[in-house]
Amino acid sequence: MDTNTVARPGADASVGTEPDVRLVALTKRFGETTAVDGVSVDVARGEFFTLLGPSGSGKTTTLRLIAGFELPDSGQVQIAGRDVTRLPPYAREVNTVFQDYALFPHMTVARNVEYGLRVAGQPRAERARRVEEALAMVHLQGLGDRKPGQLSGGQRQRVALARAIVKRPRVLLLDEPLGALDLKLRHEMQLELKRIQADVGITFVYVTHDQEEALAMSDRVAVFDEGRIVQVGAPAEIYEHPATAFVAGFVGTSNLLERGTSTFTIRPEKLRLLADRDPADGLVTEPGTIVDVSYLGMVTKYRVALDAGGELQVVQQNLETSSAEVFEARGRSVRVGWRAEHTSAIEDQEHPTEGEQT
Repeated sequence: MDTNTVARPGADASVGTEPDVRLVALTKRFGETTAVDGVSVDVARGEFFTLLGPSGSGKTTTLRLIAGFELPDSGQVQIAGRDVTRLPPYAREVNTVFQDYALFPHMTVARNVEYGLRVAGQPRAERARRVEEALAMVHLQGLGDRKPGQLSGGQRQRVALARAIVKRPRVLLLDEPLGALDLKLRHEMQLELKRIQADVGITFVYVTHDQEEALAMSDRVAVFDEGRIVQVGAPAEIYEHPATAFVAGFVGTSNLLERGTSTFTIRPEKLRLLADRDPADGLVTEPGTIVDVSYLGMVTKYRVALDAGGELQVVQQNLETSSAEVFEARGRSVRVGWRAEHTSAIEDQEHPTEGEQT
Protein backbone atom coordinates (compact mmCIF):
# COMPACT_ATOMS: atom_id res chain seq x y z
CA MET A 1 0.00 0.00 0.00
CA ASP A 2 1.29 3.51 -0.82
CA THR A 3 0.69 5.35 2.45
CA ASN A 4 2.38 8.48 1.12
CA THR A 5 -0.71 9.42 -0.88
CA VAL A 6 -3.75 9.59 1.36
CA ALA A 7 -7.10 11.31 1.04
CA ARG A 8 -9.77 11.47 3.70
CA PRO A 9 -12.38 8.94 2.57
CA GLY A 10 -15.55 10.74 1.57
CA ALA A 11 -14.58 14.00 3.27
CA ASP A 12 -14.60 16.10 0.13
CA ALA A 13 -16.52 14.08 -2.42
CA SER A 14 -19.64 14.11 -0.27
CA VAL A 15 -19.90 17.90 -0.32
CA GLY A 16 -18.39 18.50 -3.75
CA THR A 17 -15.65 20.85 -2.50
CA GLU A 18 -11.89 20.89 -2.76
CA PRO A 19 -9.84 20.14 0.35
CA ASP A 20 -8.48 23.20 2.13
CA VAL A 21 -4.92 21.91 1.65
CA ARG A 22 -3.74 19.56 -1.05
CA LEU A 23 -0.09 18.56 -1.37
CA VAL A 24 0.88 16.77 -4.59
CA ALA A 25 4.21 14.90 -4.79
CA LEU A 26 5.90 17.64 -2.78
CA THR A 27 9.70 17.42 -2.65
CA LYS A 28 12.27 19.71 -1.01
CA ARG A 29 16.04 19.21 -0.89
CA PHE A 30 18.72 21.05 1.04
CA GLY A 31 21.97 20.18 -0.66
CA GLU A 32 22.33 16.40 -0.61
CA THR A 33 19.56 16.00 1.98
CA THR A 34 15.98 15.33 0.88
CA ALA A 35 13.91 16.91 3.66
CA VAL A 36 10.51 16.24 2.05
CA ASP A 37 10.28 13.28 -0.29
CA GLY A 38 7.23 13.14 -2.57
CA VAL A 39 4.58 13.97 0.05
CA SER A 40 0.96 13.88 -1.14
CA VAL A 41 -1.98 14.40 1.22
CA ASP A 42 -5.34 16.18 1.47
CA VAL A 43 -6.56 18.15 4.49
CA ALA A 44 -10.34 18.61 4.58
CA ARG A 45 -12.18 21.83 5.37
CA GLY A 46 -12.42 22.42 9.13
CA GLU A 47 -10.08 19.55 10.01
CA PHE A 48 -7.56 19.52 12.87
CA PHE A 49 -4.74 17.79 11.01
CA THR A 50 -1.43 17.02 12.70
CA LEU A 51 1.99 16.40 11.16
CA LEU A 52 3.74 14.13 13.67
CA GLY A 53 7.31 12.89 13.62
CA PRO A 54 10.73 13.07 15.23
CA SER A 55 13.21 15.87 14.66
CA GLY A 56 14.40 15.91 11.06
CA SER A 57 11.51 13.84 9.70
CA GLY A 58 10.25 16.57 7.34
CA LYS A 59 7.13 17.77 9.16
CA THR A 60 8.25 21.37 9.80
CA THR A 61 9.65 21.75 6.28
CA THR A 62 6.30 20.54 4.93
CA LEU A 63 4.53 23.21 7.03
CA ARG A 64 6.91 25.87 5.71
CA LEU A 65 6.18 24.77 2.15
CA ILE A 66 2.45 25.19 2.81
CA ALA A 67 3.10 28.63 4.33
CA GLY A 68 5.32 29.76 1.45
CA PHE A 69 8.44 30.27 3.59
CA GLU A 70 10.14 27.61 1.46
CA LEU A 71 9.63 26.74 -2.22
CA PRO A 72 9.57 23.09 -3.32
CA ASP A 73 11.98 21.58 -5.81
CA SER A 74 9.01 19.78 -7.32
CA GLY A 75 5.36 19.14 -6.58
CA GLN A 76 2.43 21.39 -5.84
CA VAL A 77 0.73 23.15 -2.93
CA GLN A 78 -2.98 23.92 -3.32
CA ILE A 79 -5.14 25.96 -0.94
CA ALA A 80 -8.88 25.46 -1.51
CA GLY A 81 -8.22 24.25 -5.06
CA ARG A 82 -5.91 27.14 -5.96
CA ASP A 83 -2.30 26.45 -6.92
CA VAL A 84 -0.21 28.62 -4.59
CA THR A 85 3.10 26.77 -5.03
CA ARG A 86 5.02 29.82 -6.24
CA LEU A 87 3.09 32.53 -4.42
CA PRO A 88 4.65 34.47 -1.50
CA PRO A 89 3.26 33.88 2.03
CA TYR A 90 1.15 37.06 2.07
CA ALA A 91 -0.69 35.96 -1.09
CA ARG A 92 -1.89 32.68 0.47
CA GLU A 93 -4.99 32.25 2.63
CA VAL A 94 -2.90 30.99 5.54
CA ASN A 95 -1.44 32.32 8.77
CA THR A 96 1.23 30.81 11.01
CA VAL A 97 1.68 30.52 14.79
CA PHE A 98 5.25 29.86 15.96
CA GLN A 99 6.63 28.31 19.14
CA ASP A 100 8.34 31.55 20.19
CA TYR A 101 5.09 33.57 19.76
CA ALA A 102 6.88 36.27 17.65
CA LEU A 103 5.03 39.08 19.46
CA PHE A 104 6.17 42.71 19.33
CA PRO A 105 7.32 43.42 22.92
CA HIS A 106 6.87 47.21 22.66
CA MET A 107 3.23 46.91 21.51
CA THR A 108 0.20 46.26 23.67
CA VAL A 109 -1.73 43.05 23.33
CA ALA A 110 -4.42 44.80 21.31
CA ARG A 111 -1.87 46.41 18.99
CA ASN A 112 -0.18 43.03 18.45
CA VAL A 113 -3.50 41.40 17.54
CA GLU A 114 -4.59 44.18 15.18
CA TYR A 115 -1.23 44.50 13.44
CA GLY A 116 -2.14 42.42 10.39
CA LEU A 117 -5.48 44.21 10.02
CA ARG A 118 -3.74 47.58 10.17
CA VAL A 119 -1.23 46.53 7.48
CA ALA A 120 -4.16 45.35 5.36
CA GLY A 121 -5.78 48.79 5.66
CA GLN A 122 -8.87 47.79 7.65
CA PRO A 123 -10.81 50.76 9.12
CA ARG A 124 -10.13 51.55 12.79
CA ALA A 125 -13.63 50.67 14.00
CA GLU A 126 -13.53 47.33 12.20
CA ARG A 127 -10.08 46.61 13.65
CA ALA A 128 -11.27 47.35 17.17
CA ARG A 129 -14.33 45.15 16.80
CA ARG A 130 -12.40 42.20 15.44
CA VAL A 131 -9.62 42.52 18.01
CA GLU A 132 -12.16 42.48 20.83
CA GLU A 133 -13.84 39.44 19.27
CA ALA A 134 -10.52 37.60 18.88
CA LEU A 135 -9.40 38.32 22.45
CA ALA A 136 -12.73 37.08 23.79
CA MET A 137 -12.36 33.91 21.77
CA VAL A 138 -9.03 33.12 23.49
CA HIS A 139 -10.31 34.24 26.93
CA LEU A 140 -8.16 37.39 27.16
CA GLN A 141 -10.91 39.97 27.58
CA GLY A 142 -9.70 43.06 29.41
CA LEU A 143 -5.98 42.44 28.77
CA GLY A 144 -5.69 44.44 25.56
CA ASP A 145 -3.72 47.27 27.21
CA ARG A 146 -1.01 45.05 28.66
CA LYS A 147 2.38 44.39 27.11
CA PRO A 148 3.48 40.82 26.27
CA GLY A 149 6.09 40.96 29.04
CA GLN A 150 3.31 41.34 31.61
CA LEU A 151 1.67 38.06 30.58
CA SER A 152 2.31 34.41 31.41
CA GLY A 153 3.58 31.99 28.78
CA GLY A 154 0.10 30.60 28.23
CA GLN A 155 -1.38 34.08 27.85
CA ARG A 156 1.29 35.07 25.31
CA GLN A 157 0.48 31.93 23.34
CA ARG A 158 -3.19 32.98 23.33
CA VAL A 159 -2.22 36.43 22.05
CA ALA A 160 -0.32 34.78 19.19
CA LEU A 161 -3.40 32.70 18.40
CA ALA A 162 -5.67 35.75 18.51
CA ARG A 163 -3.35 37.61 16.14
CA ALA A 164 -3.39 34.65 13.76
CA ILE A 165 -7.16 34.12 13.70
CA VAL A 166 -8.18 37.80 13.65
CA LYS A 167 -7.45 37.94 9.90
CA ARG A 168 -9.73 34.91 9.41
CA PRO A 169 -7.35 32.80 7.32
CA ARG A 170 -8.69 29.75 5.58
CA VAL A 171 -5.89 27.63 7.08
CA LEU A 172 -3.99 28.16 10.33
CA LEU A 173 -0.52 26.61 10.49
CA LEU A 174 0.89 25.89 13.95
CA ASP A 175 4.58 25.00 14.35
CA GLU A 176 5.16 23.34 17.76
CA PRO A 177 3.15 26.17 19.40
CA LEU A 178 3.12 24.60 22.88
CA GLY A 179 6.75 23.49 22.96
CA ALA A 180 7.90 26.28 25.30
CA LEU A 181 5.22 25.65 27.95
CA ASP A 182 5.52 23.50 31.06
CA LEU A 183 3.65 20.19 31.13
CA LYS A 184 0.59 21.34 33.11
CA LEU A 185 0.09 24.46 31.00
CA ARG A 186 0.72 22.46 27.84
CA HIS A 187 -2.17 20.11 28.70
CA GLU A 188 -4.43 23.07 29.46
CA MET A 189 -3.56 24.74 26.15
CA GLN A 190 -4.25 21.51 24.25
CA LEU A 191 -7.85 21.72 25.44
CA GLU A 192 -7.99 25.42 24.63
CA LEU A 193 -6.68 24.92 21.11
CA LYS A 194 -9.31 22.26 20.42
CA ARG A 195 -12.02 24.57 21.76
CA ILE A 196 -10.79 27.52 19.71
CA GLN A 197 -10.54 25.44 16.56
CA ALA A 198 -14.09 24.17 17.03
CA ASP A 199 -15.36 27.72 17.70
CA VAL A 200 -13.74 29.40 14.71
CA GLY A 201 -14.08 26.48 12.28
CA ILE A 202 -10.70 27.21 10.70
CA THR A 203 -8.66 24.34 9.30
CA PHE A 204 -5.66 23.69 11.58
CA VAL A 205 -2.44 22.09 10.32
CA TYR A 206 -0.42 21.39 13.44
CA VAL A 207 3.20 20.26 13.77
CA THR A 208 4.42 18.36 16.84
CA HIS A 209 6.84 15.64 17.89
CA ASP A 210 4.68 14.87 20.96
CA GLN A 211 2.71 11.67 20.34
CA GLU A 212 0.25 12.19 23.21
CA GLU A 213 -0.45 15.72 22.02
CA ALA A 214 -1.18 14.47 18.50
CA LEU A 215 -3.50 11.71 19.75
CA ALA A 216 -5.37 14.05 22.10
CA MET A 217 -6.01 16.93 19.71
CA SER A 218 -6.25 15.69 16.14
CA ASP A 219 -9.01 14.62 13.80
CA ARG A 220 -6.32 12.90 11.74
CA VAL A 221 -2.58 12.43 12.06
CA ALA A 222 0.12 12.10 9.38
CA VAL A 223 3.19 10.30 10.74
CA PHE A 224 6.46 11.39 9.12
CA ASP A 225 9.67 9.38 8.83
CA GLU A 226 12.70 10.41 6.79
CA GLY A 227 10.80 12.96 4.71
CA ARG A 228 7.85 10.75 3.87
CA ILE A 229 4.39 10.17 5.29
CA VAL A 230 4.31 6.55 6.42
CA GLN A 231 0.73 6.50 7.74
CA VAL A 232 -2.31 8.78 7.87
CA GLY A 233 -5.37 8.10 9.95
CA ALA A 234 -7.52 8.96 12.94
CA PRO A 235 -5.64 8.87 16.27
CA ALA A 236 -7.24 5.57 17.32
CA GLU A 237 -6.35 3.99 13.97
CA ILE A 238 -2.73 5.16 14.20
CA TYR A 239 -2.38 3.85 17.74
CA GLU A 240 -4.29 0.58 17.47
CA HIS A 241 -3.31 -0.38 13.91
CA PRO A 242 0.17 1.01 13.15
CA ALA A 243 1.18 0.28 9.57
CA THR A 244 4.92 -0.07 10.21
CA ALA A 245 7.34 -0.88 12.99
CA PHE A 246 8.38 2.77 13.04
CA VAL A 247 4.81 3.96 13.69
CA ALA A 248 4.28 1.27 16.33
CA GLY A 249 7.39 2.40 18.20
CA PHE A 250 7.09 6.15 17.74
CA VAL A 251 3.40 6.50 18.62
CA GLY A 252 3.45 5.06 22.12
CA THR A 253 5.22 1.85 23.12
CA SER A 254 4.61 -1.43 21.36
CA ASN A 255 5.78 -5.03 21.24
CA LEU A 256 6.66 -6.76 17.99
CA LEU A 257 5.85 -10.45 17.58
CA GLU A 258 6.94 -12.85 14.85
CA ARG A 259 4.44 -15.52 13.86
CA GLY A 260 5.71 -17.57 10.97
CA THR A 261 6.56 -15.17 8.14
CA SER A 262 4.43 -12.34 9.53
CA THR A 263 5.13 -9.62 12.08
CA PHE A 264 2.50 -8.26 14.44
CA THR A 265 2.41 -5.48 16.98
CA ILE A 266 0.59 -5.43 20.29
CA ARG A 267 0.41 -2.65 22.88
CA PRO A 268 1.67 -3.37 26.43
CA GLU A 269 -1.70 -2.52 28.03
CA LYS A 270 -3.42 -5.20 25.92
CA LEU A 271 -1.33 -7.95 27.53
CA ARG A 272 -2.27 -9.86 30.70
CA LEU A 273 -0.14 -11.70 33.23
CA LEU A 274 -1.55 -15.11 34.15
CA ALA A 275 -0.46 -17.44 36.92
CA ASP A 276 -0.08 -21.16 36.16
CA ARG A 277 -3.62 -22.01 37.26
CA ASP A 278 -5.39 -18.99 35.77
CA PRO A 279 -7.76 -19.91 32.90
CA ALA A 280 -6.71 -18.76 29.45
CA ASP A 281 -10.30 -17.80 28.47
CA GLY A 282 -9.51 -17.91 24.76
CA LEU A 283 -6.29 -15.91 25.03
CA VAL A 284 -3.14 -16.62 23.07
CA THR A 285 -0.49 -17.33 25.73
CA GLU A 286 3.28 -17.59 26.00
CA PRO A 287 5.18 -18.72 29.14
CA GLY A 288 7.93 -16.55 30.53
CA THR A 289 9.59 -14.96 33.57
CA ILE A 290 9.21 -11.45 34.97
CA VAL A 291 12.74 -10.03 34.82
CA ASP A 292 12.09 -6.38 35.70
CA VAL A 293 9.38 -4.28 37.36
CA SER A 294 8.81 -0.50 37.30
CA TYR A 295 6.19 0.87 39.71
CA LEU A 296 4.75 4.12 38.29
CA GLY A 297 1.90 4.86 40.71
CA MET A 298 -1.23 4.32 38.63
CA VAL A 299 0.38 1.53 36.59
CA THR A 300 3.23 -0.94 36.77
CA LYS A 301 5.44 -1.93 33.84
CA TYR A 302 6.64 -5.52 33.73
CA ARG A 303 9.38 -6.84 31.47
CA VAL A 304 8.84 -10.52 30.71
CA ALA A 305 11.48 -12.76 29.14
CA LEU A 306 9.68 -15.39 27.07
CA ASP A 307 10.73 -19.03 27.32
CA ALA A 308 10.72 -19.16 23.52
CA GLY A 309 13.04 -16.14 23.28
CA GLY A 310 12.54 -12.39 23.17
CA GLU A 311 10.84 -10.09 25.65
CA LEU A 312 7.46 -8.43 26.07
CA GLN A 313 6.57 -5.31 28.01
CA VAL A 314 3.30 -5.51 29.95
CA VAL A 315 1.48 -2.58 31.57
CA GLN A 316 -1.14 -3.15 34.25
CA GLN A 317 -3.19 -0.75 36.36
CA ASN A 318 -2.58 -0.91 40.10
CA LEU A 319 -6.22 -1.34 41.01
CA GLU A 320 -5.64 -3.23 44.24
CA THR A 321 -1.92 -3.97 44.07
CA SER A 322 0.53 -2.32 46.48
CA SER A 323 4.08 -1.33 45.55
CA ALA A 324 5.44 -4.10 47.81
CA GLU A 325 3.39 -6.74 45.98
CA VAL A 326 4.56 -5.36 42.65
CA PHE A 327 8.26 -5.76 43.44
CA GLU A 328 7.72 -9.26 44.81
CA ALA A 329 6.69 -10.30 41.28
CA ARG A 330 10.27 -10.04 39.98
CA GLY A 331 11.56 -13.51 39.06
CA ARG A 332 8.10 -15.08 39.02
CA SER A 333 7.10 -17.51 36.26
CA VAL A 334 4.00 -16.34 34.41
CA ARG A 335 2.09 -16.71 31.19
CA VAL A 336 1.55 -13.63 29.03
CA GLY A 337 -1.86 -13.65 27.36
CA TRP A 338 -3.57 -11.55 24.73
CA ARG A 339 -6.57 -11.61 22.46
CA ALA A 340 -5.80 -12.25 18.80
CA GLU A 341 -7.87 -9.25 17.72
CA HIS A 342 -5.59 -6.93 19.71
CA THR A 343 -2.64 -7.71 17.45
CA SER A 344 -2.07 -5.74 14.27
CA ALA A 345 -0.05 -6.89 11.27
CA ILE A 346 2.63 -4.48 10.08
CA GLU A 347 4.10 -4.09 6.63
CA ASP A 348 7.82 -4.02 7.34
CA GLN A 349 9.83 -6.61 5.44
CA GLU A 350 12.72 -6.35 7.86
CA HIS A 351 11.86 -6.58 11.54
CA PRO A 352 13.39 -7.48 14.92
CA THR A 353 13.22 -10.87 16.56
CA GLU A 354 10.14 -12.10 18.36
CA GLY A 355 8.99 -10.00 21.26
CA GLU A 356 11.48 -7.17 20.70
CA GLN A 357 10.05 -3.78 21.63
CA THR A 358 10.02 -0.85 19.29
